[in-house]
Amino acid sequence: MPETAEILDRFKAACPPEVLEVFHASLNAGSAGDTGSAPALGPATVVSHKFLPVYIGDAVSLISGIPCEHGPARLSHRATPALHPDAETTSQLHLYDCGVAIFHLVQNRTVESLGDLAVWRYRSYLEDLEWADKRIRTLLAEVTKQCEELKPPTYVLSAYLLEDSPWQGPNLETAMQLLTTPSVLVDRQRPEETVRLGDDVERALFSEGFEHSDVVGFSSQAIALGFAGWSGVAYHPLSPERALSMDAIVALELDVQTLWCLSSYVLDEIEEGRDPVMPKEFGWRFLRGALTRLTAARPQETAQHQLMREAVLTTSQLPDRLRTAQEVLRDNDI
Repeated sequence: MPETAEILDRFKAACPPEVLEVFHASLNAGSAGDTGSAPALGPATVVSHKFLPVYIGDAVSLISGIPCEHGPARLSHRATPALHPDAETTSQLHLYDCGVAIFHLVQNRTVESLGDLAVWRYRSYLEDLEWADKRIRTLLAEVTKQCEELKPPTYVLSAYLLEDSPWQGPNLETAMQLLTTPSVLVDRQRPEETVRLGDDVERALFSEGFEHSDVVGFSSQAIALGFAGWSGVAYHPLSPERALSMDAIVALELDVQTLWCLSSYVLDEIEEGRDPVMPKEFGWRFLRGALTRLTAARPQETAQHQLMREAVLTTSQLPDRLRTAQEVLRDNDI
């Protein structure tokens, strides 16, 4: 207003140069931090964990590996290096006694925007699925001809650890939601040529505060932000010394995706008009025990572990699938 502008002008006229310098610097800083300005899109650094399960039945025993510590469902398994050309050496192929082989690929990515990460995610999925199929068949071809009858892996699930980014407050929560449900950032009409929708779409999602109705949070105040959805998990520690380790999330997802793959085999066989063929030790009682171990709280379990486990199980819909698979196996006396 003219009156206040005149007052401000008089004060400015009486100020020494060094005070004016501080005044103008504060105006610039306020403008840069203005919530109405365009939100930053990046850069961001994430550690990507991909899980690619495939059911190979009895053939799993033919691949050698080193015994591993049990996860939350206490499923017996071994592991061998994955040897993926674009993944860290810590990436492994986990071999579960119940007949599931699951690749765990660890890849570090620095991206200029979450849209760029989403494009890489979907394009690399196609390449990784093809690679995983060839890798399993190569390993089995050395010891058996059973690989000719194997079905290829059909999906990839991602878990992201967000390490560094420019986001804070509401923008950080929006970024975590977008990491969990990246499909809103890309056009996937042609999967082999997935393209990013553009800066304007991504900035609009940040400005409006994107929140997906199917995403379940497992955040702990001042400790970590965590979200789980149908297509993946995103985690960002605010206090690393008190937050969950990524190893805990990986251990849970390995068991969850293994049981999802096993139950899918059972249900797919029924849909195709065939009876499932599998050892009785991995029949309906095995599934019942695994489900109980995954859903029951443990005396030494922290609140963070419980929230994370409940979020992952809810969004994966695994408990319902396991119950249905149990009924099928029980009807077939397996």
